[in-house]
Amino acid sequence: MTPAAISKPNRTRVILAFAAVYLLWGSTYLFIKYAIETIPPFLLGASRFFVAGVLLYVAARWCGAPKPTRDEWRAAAITGVLMLAFGNGAVMWAEKSVPSGVVALIVSSVPIWIVVLDWLRPNGRRPRRPVLLGLVLGFAGMVILVGPRAIVGQGHIDEVATGILLAGSVAWAVGTLVTRVGKRPGSPIVFAALQMLAAAVAMLIVAFITREPASLSLSNVSMRSFLSWGYLVIAGSIIGYTAYVYLLGVVSATKAATYAYVNPIIAVVLGWAFANEPLSGRTLVAAAVILASVAIITATQTATGHTGEHPAAGKPGEPGKAGEPWESGEPRGRERPAA
Repeated sequence: MTPAAISKPNRTRVILAFAAVYLLWGSTYLFIKYAIETIPPFLLGASRFFVAGVLLYVAARWCGAPKPTRDEWRAAAITGVLMLAFGNGAVMWAEKSVPSGVVALIVSSVPIWIVVLDWLRPNGRRPRRPVLLGLVLGFAGMVILVGPRAIVGQGHIDEVATGILLAGSVAWAVGTLVTRVGKRPGSPIVFAALQMLAAAVAMLIVAFITREPASLSLSNVSMRSFLSWGYLVIAGSIIGYTAYVYLLGVVSATKAATYAYVNPIIAVVLGWAFANEPLSGRTLVAAAVILASVAIITATQTATGHTGEHPAAGKPGEPGKAGEPWESGEPRGRERPAA
C-alpha cells in the first residue's frame, strides 16, 4: 500500500464521525439539562468522563493499542482539562440558568475563536477579508443574542453564565489547536480516554471546592436524570467525543469544529419541543447571524484549500513530524492564506 493510500482517511468513517458530532452532540444539550435537574453539574461531568474514559481505555488496550507514554499523558491532560473540564464544564454549569438552545448558540462561537487564536499565535495564519467579515458578524450575533439590556445588566440572559460560556468556548478552541499540534497516541480512542480521565479529575476537584458532594443525594436522583447521564456517557462521550478526536487527525481543526453551527439548530429545536424553552424572534435572528458568520469562515477556509490533512508519512490519528501541525506540509509564516 502506498504512503498516500495509508494517509488518506476512510470516507465512510469521516462521514459517520461528522454525523456523530453533528447529531449526537446537538442532542446532548437537552440531556444535560435533564441530568442536572438532580445531579450537580461538576459531579455529573466527573462521573460521566471517568466512566467513559475507563471504558474507552480498557477497550482500546484490549484491542491492542500500545500503552501511552508520559509525554502522551501530559498532552492528553492539558487538552482534556481545556476542552472537557473547562469547555464542557462551563456548558453543564451554565445550563442551570441559561436555556440549552442559547447555550448551544454561544458555544457555536468556537470556530470563530479558533480562527482568532490561530491568527494570534506565533507564526499564525492571518485571516482573509471574508474571515474578518465572519468575525464581525459573529460578534454582532452575540450582541443580538444577549441583547442591549443584558449588556447593561438588565437582560433576561444571565451575563455571568454567558461570560463563563464564552471563556469555556475559548478554552475548547485552545485545546483543539493544541490537540492538532501536540504529540498524541496513534489511537484516537486512547487519546480520548486519557483526556476524559484528566477532565474527570479536574472536575472532581472543582466539585469538592464548590461543595457539590454535600448537596448530592442518590435517593433523590430522578430516573430522567439517571437515563440522561447514561446517554451522555455513551452518545456524548464514548461515541461523540471519540469521533471528534478522530476528525482532528484527518481534517482541519476548523472543519472539525463545524459541528458548532449544526448543534445549535438541533439544540434549539429540541429545547423548544421537549423542555418548553422559549424560542423568541431575537433568538432566531441571532442564530441566523451567528451561523452565517461561522459558515463564511468555514467556506473561506475550504476555498483556500486548507484541508488540514497531515503529511503522507503519517496515518489517521498520528502526527506527521514531531512538533509540526497536522496540516498539509504548508509553510507556517504569516503569508499563508486564511485560516
